[in-house]
Amino acid sequence: MEDLKQKITALKKEKNTVILAHYYQDPEIQEIADYVGDSLGLSQEAEKTDADIILFAGVHFMAETAKLLNPQKKVILPDLKAGCSLADSCPPDAFKEFTKAHSDHIVITYVNCSAEIKAMSDLVCTSSNAEKIVNSVPENVPVIFAPDKNLGNYINSKTGRKMVLWDGSCIVHEAFSIDKLRTLYKEHPDTVIITHPESEAHILKTASYIGSTAGMINYVKQSAKQKFIVATEAGILFKMQQEVPDKALIPAPSVEDNTCACSECAYMKLNTLQKVYDCLVNESPEITVSEEVAKKALIPIKRMLKLSK
Repeated sequence: MEDLKQKITALKKEKNTVILAHYYQDPEIQEIADYVGDSLGLSQEAEKTDADIILFAGVHFMAETAKLLNPQKKVILPDLKAGCSLADSCPPDAFKEFTKAHSDHIVITYVNCSAEIKAMSDLVCTSSNAEKIVNSVPENVPVIFAPDKNLGNYINSKTGRKMVLWDGSCIVHEAFSIDKLRTLYKEHPDTVIITHPESEAHILKTASYIGSTAGMINYVKQSAKQKFIVATEAGILFKMQQEVPDKALIPAPSVEDNTCACSECAYMKLNTLQKVYDCLVNESPEITVSEEVAKKALIPIKRMLKLSK
């Protein structure tokens, strides 16, 4: 594995490639990345990179967003099958009919969706900036929020809005067991529960902090507490533990009895270090977006990035 890391490091310099990785990637991929972050941070990095090639260690919609921001650059993804259950829950044809039925509504979409969905949107948001993006729309203007109903419900509760929500969700963030979480907390009553807003409402109610992956890491760094139960995809624990080596981090338990007793995204785990190397050698699989879709989808993304500065 160390030999493979060295080869990747040398090859990315030779090919003027930047490797962007999400927090949910395997540790060995995070270690060779030039930048590790959440969806907002990755979008911002993709927008400003001067690399010729962007290798996106994440899932398809993330690499697609990087391509939208860099139409002249080559964007590659280690495994094209690295999709997203949340993005898949919002098919373009069905969403088009949904927006037609609410034609007077502003459409805000969570970045976890396809380019086709973004092309039907007025604004895009991430979990880091969703509340800010929603609040940028006047209160008297009705809003459709898609595709994550859990994030949408959370933002409704924070803002007092009554956004119309698309019925989509992330299987990873809906996999947490409330009964196991309560039992775990009883065993560790000195812990603080933190969670991602894609989680269901009954999980959110247990949390002392709700935020994006980057927000959760910052919270743990700044907190005076020493033990945390972390309710998001378990891949975040690698970077989080690096930031707080002296603190105890416990993954929130999932309903499924699996080897890690935590919630993992099977799509994120499709990318491997070997696939990263092969992808870099072959400069494929390459991400492409039609010019027509790209032109429309870029508008709400640019609006989001402007509002996020």
